[in-house]
Amino acid sequence: MTAARLILPAIASLVLAAPAAHAQGFTLEQVLSAPFAADLVAAPGGRGFAWVSNARGRRNVWLAVAAAGAADFAARPLTHYDADDGIDLADLAFVPNHDELLYVRGGDFENPDKPSPNPAHLTSGVTQEIYLVDFRGRTAVKLGEGHAPVASPGGDRILYLHEGKVFSVAPNKGAKAQQLFKAGGMIDSLRFSPDGKRLAFVSNRGDHSFVGVYTFADQTLRWIDASLSFDLDPRWSPDGTRIAFLRVPWNHDEIEIVPHRTGDPWSIRVATLANQSVIEIYRAPHGAGSVFQPLSSDAQLIWSGEHVIFPAENDGWLHLYSVPASGGEARLLTPGAFEIEYAAASPDGSQVVYASNAGDIDRRHLWRLHPADGRLEQLTSGTGIETEPVVLGDDTTVAFLRSDARITAHAALLEPGKAAIDLMAEGLPQDFPAAQLVTPQAVELPMRSGISAHGDLFLPPAGAAAARHPAVVFMHGGPIRQMLLGWHYMDYYSNAYGFNQYLASRGYVVLSLNYRGGIGYGLDFREPERLGAAGASEYNDLLAAADYLRARVDVDPARLGLWGGSYGGYLTALGLARNSDLFKAGVDLHGVGDWHHWTLATIHDNRPLYVLNTPPAAVATALAASPIGSISGWRSPVLLISGDDDRNVAFSEQERLAEALRHQGVDYSQLILPDEIHGFLRHVSWMRAYAATAQFLDSKLVPGSERASQRDASQ
Repeated sequence: MTAARLILPAIASLVLAAPAAHAQGFTLEQVLSAPFAADLVAAPGGRGFAWVSNARGRRNVWLAVAAAGAADFAARPLTHYDADDGIDLADLAFVPNHDELLYVRGGDFENPDKPSPNPAHLTSGVTQEIYLVDFRGRTAVKLGEGHAPVASPGGDRILYLHEGKVFSVAPNKGAKAQQLFKAGGMIDSLRFSPDGKRLAFVSNRGDHSFVGVYTFADQTLRWIDASLSFDLDPRWSPDGTRIAFLRVPWNHDEIEIVPHRTGDPWSIRVATLANQSVIEIYRAPHGAGSVFQPLSSDAQLIWSGEHVIFPAENDGWLHLYSVPASGGEARLLTPGAFEIEYAAASPDGSQVVYASNAGDIDRRHLWRLHPADGRLEQLTSGTGIETEPVVLGDDTTVAFLRSDARITAHAALLEPGKAAIDLMAEGLPQDFPAAQLVTPQAVELPMRSGISAHGDLFLPPAGAAAARHPAVVFMHGGPIRQMLLGWHYMDYYSNAYGFNQYLASRGYVVLSLNYRGGIGYGLDFREPERLGAAGASEYNDLLAAADYLRARVDVDPARLGLWGGSYGGYLTALGLARNSDLFKAGVDLHGVGDWHHWTLATIHDNRPLYVLNTPPAAVATALAASPIGSISGWRSPVLLISGDDDRNVAFSEQERLAEALRHQGVDYSQLILPDEIHGFLRHVSWMRAYAATAQFLDSKLVPGSERASQRDASQ
């Protein structure tokens, strides 16, 4: 495949020139066929970056570099995996001073220490393996079994994790890996010192964690300021003499998904290794900002000269602050009613590029922060979604992910003094229906119980025959997520966006609901009173969505359905249980049916939730907030979809819900995907799930259309 570079206007031309053969609609396969980019990483000290591309379940590593003296970047694949085998690929890392890249293939990257999933039922099994591939894309070299590889600053040593232990291996074919040291807990967060002579890391002990430092020369291990809290995210100072880290107190939660508005304040500490001194340089205030809310990016602490930059939401929005490394008053760097989601520093720490919804609350754009003087510079704007930035080794070039209402997430590049370019070397499939996709509209729903929820509205194509259309409400998972006015940057929700487009193309009015409990709209929206197991206050937003749709002249109020996954599956089930009079059918993908049972079955971050100490009143509230607590009112039919190797929501949740539905006499259908996990790994699994969803909704909300939906789903 020939590498290509397409500027933004070229993509617009590509969309307008899309084939007209599908003017009467498009198939599910077509709308979910475009490549999806993720996991951008920048080369240290060089002009290059890499990412993972997923094209119909075929995952590969792509590289974009500018050769010495060259002005342009050229993209090319480094791997050539050609099967939809459900083997995930992530954890990319460059090897300094070598034209080589590390990656990990296999495993569940949300739950890396659990056995590797095998949804394709490969009889040889699947193991999680670390590979080294050179920039010419020759056959990759297997280095060992594990994940989270990191190369030393000199590139002569590779460290990685396996079963909570640290292993070391040379970056050579046939090199033998050895355990670096033995220590208690589950090790993570490996950070080489700038000179490569020491290693900082975190040892997770279940209900607390320590920061440790290993010295290679004398093979010694030291714990830094051990405490009763969770010490996290160690970051070396530029000169390698100090380590900044987070200290987050353990807040005892009997039932996990409840509001976390306030708690015991977290802090930032700095350790000076020479004299073993540790000082607290920042302590969060009581009230807003007392509970640590992380960025979605890897680093939470960034050194910039003699200051440490960190996220906090002291004003009710997640912003960047700066505090002197010696301690002092923290300074707000990014004021305003918006949230920062991803942030990345330049190699020298003189600037930070971040993605936020400043001025465009339902999208993401990029900004550059100059910490020294606090200057802010907007880098992107418009109707696109730009996020997950990384800063290349020249300190000025930014790579990022970009999408919009019609084009899926792909790698893009912004160089000083130049227009942004899109690197879509794979291109779009010839029959991808970009020109036929609708542009969703932002909707703010009327206030209900003190909060106004938001939504993205997908309308059927102009000229659709029906005067009144069936309508569905889609609810995302998390709940700490936000659906956007375009293709999402997370693969799970990119697929959901594509399916919502498919439903709209088939004549549905679709409202993608951003309910309270989600991100993007501030602390008060994300942590409302009585959230989740504390009372399901977010159900107010589903009722507001129903009122909105039922009042539209283009919606048939008697044909209103629901669909959602994970937390959205929970809300789908809750809507059917509480209001079968409003919601006539629903599709619940791996949702929670009983908060109390879910809590009993869950171990979160290796930390028991001690539900035996839960007050009876809290248990009763959790049950009342659960679909199974309102099962007596459930009459509408439902489709239950789940993989039986789900590591996020216990498979038993749907088993128990199905049992209750049988006893209630409710019409339910099921689609079980053996060996699939929570976020399905195979393209064919998503196709089966969405084809079944479309067929089910058609059969319940569009009488006489079941046969047509079966025919379309098979195309």
